[in-house]
Amino acid sequence: MTEATLEANGIAARYYETAAERVLVFERDVDERTGEADTAAVAQNRDGYAMLMVRTAPDGDELERYYGFDVALDHAAELLGVDPADLPIPDEAADMGM
Repeated sequence: MTEATLEANGIAARYYETAAERVLVFERDVDERTGEADTAAVAQNRDGYAMLMVRTAPDGDELERYYGFDVALDHAAELLGVDPADLPIPDEAADMGM
């Protein structure tokens, strides 16, 4: 099972693979008001090239599907309230998307 982590700009990225999916999870620093971390996830099935699913968490509700990795990252960054360029991308996840 492939797994990788990378941190930058107050955001932790974790990439991993399950039997069914490739998953890239972003977690932002804990919100001092709520005590919760902001999370966004991008997932792709492992049956070949497929659309990317943006979720609120790895097992969260699917919000949208995209063909392009850059567009999925834009949505994930929006969920976290950060610039897409601030998202750290582990090398193992760099080829996600169509």
